[in-house]
Amino acid sequence: MINYITAPFKWFFKLEAASGLVLLIAAVIALILSNTGLSDYYFNTLNFHILLGTKNLGLDLSVLHWINDVLMAIFFFVVTLEIKREFIKGELSKPKQALLPIIGAVGGMAVPALIYIIINFETGYTLKGWAIPSATDIAFSIGVLSLLGSRVPISLKVFLMALAIIDDLGAIIIIALFYSTELQYTHLLLMFLSFIFLLALNRFGIKKFTPYLFIGIFLWFFTHGSGIHSTISGVLLATVIPHNKQGEDYSLLLKLEHSLSPYVAYGVMPLFALANAGVVLEGISFNSLLNPVPLGIVCGLFFGKQIGVFLFSFLSIKTGLAEMPTNSNWIKLYAVGILTGIGFTMSLFVGNLAFVEYPNELDGVKIGVLVGSFLSALVGYLLLLITSKKIKNYKN
Repeated sequence: MINYITAPFKWFFKLEAASGLVLLIAAVIALILSNTGLSDYYFNTLNFHILLGTKNLGLDLSVLHWINDVLMAIFFFVVTLEIKREFIKGELSKPKQALLPIIGAVGGMAVPALIYIIINFETGYTLKGWAIPSATDIAFSIGVLSLLGSRVPISLKVFLMALAIIDDLGAIIIIALFYSTELQYTHLLLMFLSFIFLLALNRFGIKKFTPYLFIGIFLWFFTHGSGIHSTISGVLLATVIPHNKQGEDYSLLLKLEHSLSPYVAYGVMPLFALANAGVVLEGISFNSLLNPVPLGIVCGLFFGKQIGVFLFSFLSIKTGLAEMPTNSNWIKLYAVGILTGIGFTMSLFVGNLAFVEYPNELDGVKIGVLVGSFLSALVGYLLLLITSKKIKNYKN
């Protein structure tokens, strides 16, 4: 039973460690393409429209929107499958185990947002970006942690993964509440009816994915047309995918998670990084980071994340609401809190939605996210490395 529960974790961590490097390579390529003679080809390709179907009955989106609206819905589908599994049978199935990453995630979303708001309070419209530093990139954060190997206890890796997933689900809720366009109530009703049909499939014990996929496509289409960001459809679809009941071996949820995760890790996320990390660096100096948007993002990701996650985790453990991860200590917990400041792809995603009406701010968003994520990765990694060595030497 223990092997059954821990096997997906071991597989997932190996996958994410490698995919983090792929993400980094994709981001570097995006920066190179956007700052060389290939920049025109790069940006023109992203803006090129692809029509699926006919003009009257089809979907006409730019390459950038196909990635951000369609492929990212698949990403959130897989993320929601993962956290659903953890709450049903995994590391988050017990209250005290689940509460620590939940409480830590709340602090990791609230404090960065507060710091961003303070810095941007007097600039008006830039307050729309308050949620940008609240997100955590699962692949990059787990990838950095996995570079330390066995020196980091598995409990801390579970804590970080769960917190990052909860962060991303929080980002989804924020997107639905604050970054949706004017609602189209006909599409909203059809979206609701599609979800009812999906619930019915689950209720009647349907274990084939085809019916879920068929209705899920309509769910995406109606969500896209409703004014709510289409990635929400991925979350809704994942919530109705059945897990195995007591005594059953087959699980559609586990089958889909294991089948889709490699494609998401090595396909969807690198494509997203390649499409969204490109920023023109010409004319950018240190003073550019002092503008309200990038400064708020950098401070939110690097300072806000570590303060929020550690403070809320510390209080929850001290009050008995949660437990310290096994074989861990306060320093390592703090270092992991720093790693949650790696917002990268998720922060870029929220940033694109926050300033869709103010494209001139997007370069500032990208600079802030890249600098804040880099600082968090570097400092968090070094602190864990130094701490692990000291503990090892002390035991010897």
